[in-house]
Amino acid sequence: MVSTTTLLGLLTVVLLAFAAFGAWYARGRIETVEDYLTARNSAGGGTLTATIVASSMGAWILFSPAEAGAAFGGITAVTGYAAGSALALAAFAVVGPRIRRLLPRGHSLTEYAYARYGTAMYAYVLVVSVAYMFVFLAAEFTGIASALSLVAGVPGWQTATVVGVTVLAYTGYGGLRASIVTDTVQTVLILPLLMVSVVVTVLALGGTDAAHAAVVDAAPELLTVGSATGLEFGAYVVIAVVGAEMLNQAWWQRVYAASDEGTLRRAFLVAAVAVVPMVLLAGVFGPVAVGLGLVEAPGDASISFFLVVTEVLPDAAVIVVAVLAVLLVVSSADTLFNAIASVVTADLPRLLDISGDRLTATARGVTVVVAAAATVVGAQGYSVLTLFLLADLLAAATFIPLLHGLFSPRATSAGALTASLVALVVGLAVFPPARGVLPLAGLPAASYFRSFFGAAAVSTALTVAAAQVGDERFDLDRLDLAIRRLDDEAADDSGGEGR
Repeated sequence: MVSTTTLLGLLTVVLLAFAAFGAWYARGRIETVEDYLTARNSAGGGTLTATIVASSMGAWILFSPAEAGAAFGGITAVTGYAAGSALALAAFAVVGPRIRRLLPRGHSLTEYAYARYGTAMYAYVLVVSVAYMFVFLAAEFTGIASALSLVAGVPGWQTATVVGVTVLAYTGYGGLRASIVTDTVQTVLILPLLMVSVVVTVLALGGTDAAHAAVVDAAPELLTVGSATGLEFGAYVVIAVVGAEMLNQAWWQRVYAASDEGTLRRAFLVAAVAVVPMVLLAGVFGPVAVGLGLVEAPGDASISFFLVVTEVLPDAAVIVVAVLAVLLVVSSADTLFNAIASVVTADLPRLLDISGDRLTATARGVTVVVAAAATVVGAQGYSVLTLFLLADLLAAATFIPLLHGLFSPRATSAGALTASLVALVVGLAVFPPARGVLPLAGLPAASYFRSFFGAAAVSTALTVAAAQVGDERFDLDRLDLAIRRLDDEAADDSGGEGR
């Protein structure tokens, strides 16, 4: 077994190096809160692609796809996961340019929600988006704490603290600019490490034929292409992932960071293509872990990748995989720290008399609070699966009504909020974890498939129906009038109420 001291010491050195690099790069580049939160128009094609790839490849890529392959339908489920991850990024190649045209001075999705729909929808979207991003962040910390505990017996609080403090060191100081530049370096390291880890592990298993034979002997159904269980999982995970990522502020930030619309489209499309093989490669470790008899308890499915690695690789190789896992956490943690802080900070000038250096200091303060909370939650070792699925369900019920307002002048605040809330009630009514809390008679059997499809279908139908009722029209060109740059000296609070 890998020594706790050796692994924790190595990871600390790696993380401190990233913190120093991120802080060094940001030095002198953060003159205003705009620089801190948006890095507007600063990222060219290579840099933007790299930060999108790195931000999309959190530690979840070593946990969730493998768990899908082991417990939710084998190869077919993993393929669905890959499709959902790719579609979520590809959608921003369409939505992103629209956001930039209508809100060229914008910063956040909640800011758009306020300008387009008014206070009620804004408050709802704020809760949903922050809940999703925080649960994602806590899941990353929990996952890496579990993995390093398995690999080297590292206590969860030590892992969460080392990762949280070092990432905060450069993100809190350098904001989005520091996150983007470290993402670029992390991408250069992560892609080769992931490929080498997979190849070396497969060779240690005796090659692809031996790995395939082990799965065929133990659980051949996991290799069945088009299995009913896998198709069902793949279908609802596509809705879950696409809906959740549409409400992920990290991508809205990168929409504004792109140097131009062409760069924006290309970067998101390239990242969408790149994420597919990575999810597939990580996902096959789920069936392999089952084939080797390593998944002995329900909770083991989520750490299938690490169960296989620690079973067949020498300690030196296990350390390399642990470094890969930590880099994956860092690549998404710095993104989410800054994303949550930016959602809150972008709205503060409207609520409080605060601007300039005080606003930048507040943004850094919010980042510290977010990092501290995520570190504490991640150190507890809680199961976040139910919370993650609930956050996804909130997003699945919300993203169609929210984004409809970008394209249709007939979308109304009342229609969007009603569609979101009714869809959420429908989804919760058949959401499996909710049945134990809210036992309701006469409803269809609870299932994630019915829950996510029901929420998405109802929200879409009600959004379309609401747009056909009444004769109200919203001038989409007004959106930009309700938003100002955060480094402007005078606030312009005119407008902002959607209809």
